[in-house]
Amino acid sequence: MIEKKDLNLEKAVLVGIITKSQNDIQSKEYLDELEFLTFTAGGNVIKRFTQKIDMPNPKTFIGSGKINELQEYIKEFNIRTAIFDDELSAAQEKNISKLLNCKVLDRTNLILDIFAQRAKTSYARTQVELAQCQYLLPRLKGMWTHLERQKGGIGMRGPGETEIETDRRIVREKIALLKTKINKIDRQMSVQRGNRGALVRVALVGYTNVGKSTLMNVISKSEVFAEDKLFATLDTTVRKVVIKNLPFLMSDTVGFIRKLPTQLVDSFKSTLDEVRESDLLLHIVDISHPSFEEHIISVNKILEDIQAINKPTLMVFNKIDAYAPEPFDETDLTILRGKIHYSIKEWRETWMSKLGKKSLFISAINKENLEDFRKVIYNEVRKIHTQRFPYNHFLYPDLEE
Repeated sequence: MIEKKDLNLEKAVLVGIITKSQNDIQSKEYLDELEFLTFTAGGNVIKRFTQKIDMPNPKTFIGSGKINELQEYIKEFNIRTAIFDDELSAAQEKNISKLLNCKVLDRTNLILDIFAQRAKTSYARTQVELAQCQYLLPRLKGMWTHLERQKGGIGMRGPGETEIETDRRIVREKIALLKTKINKIDRQMSVQRGNRGALVRVALVGYTNVGKSTLMNVISKSEVFAEDKLFATLDTTVRKVVIKNLPFLMSDTVGFIRKLPTQLVDSFKSTLDEVRESDLLLHIVDISHPSFEEHIISVNKILEDIQAINKPTLMVFNKIDAYAPEPFDETDLTILRGKIHYSIKEWRETWMSKLGKKSLFISAINKENLEDFRKVIYNEVRKIHTQRFPYNHFLYPDLEE
């Protein structure tokens, strides 16, 4: 997935499993994503290890033979970090660390580390620190038998670096203090949302790295940070947008991901309140990603968890300029035509256009089909506005077909 290897980055290996519930194709996709996560965190994946197993080993996650193979490779090539695609228990992490004699991370730990790097505001840092403490608490027992190997590099930013943090009582007190701080900020943010008046709220939601911030910049003519890495945006950014003479608020929210740690869902509750309290959701999908259908399912699952699944939603398929069908199929309408991809009319004839009340196909970075996007958003926002203020509907033109 990542073509260019940076020799200055920390060397890491990935470990995944193939089970009855996760076949080899899914395992490869998960490891592709884990490699991108590793790159985002500052690591360089040297090799992947996978094992077909009925269920994870309760002691070492993978079997003894695969552990020995991993152990030899790590020693031979001086690998500093082993990253497992699933969450490890405290016992598994401790046992694996002793055997491999290197830093051992799981997907949750890696995502938490990326959030720690990306958190810029005090509020985001507090949310991430709470999630880290909640992750750390059940793993304190015996951590200091191997934690001295976990200094620097990916996976250890934030709590867990000093001995005092390993005391259960102190960590629990820290969690209580962080929750109190977050609750105070939550109340302030709730007041801020209330002070925005009666403007219609539109929230961009979607998988991480689908182009939400790029689209936000194009539509609102603002400078929201956007980067081709996972979780470029943590803090919710709200901008006032005017289409024709109709103003509304658009918010860019944190991206979702498969196997999103529950600690992050809990600690980012207020950030997700922006989604929960919005009037309209724009579900942005990276149609160029081979697993975009699974991404849609993952996002819908999180929307369901935060009680936002039933909100009015428009499906916005982004990155149509980068779409490449796989595998090649002559019966597929969406056959790649070299540099010339198929037209918007052809996109509208695909099964994707049947998802939701209305589906849109755009390229935010190339500003392709954005006029149609603006027209549809205008119509939807106007409907909500006139329902809320039926007495001043004459201010806006008739709905467009």
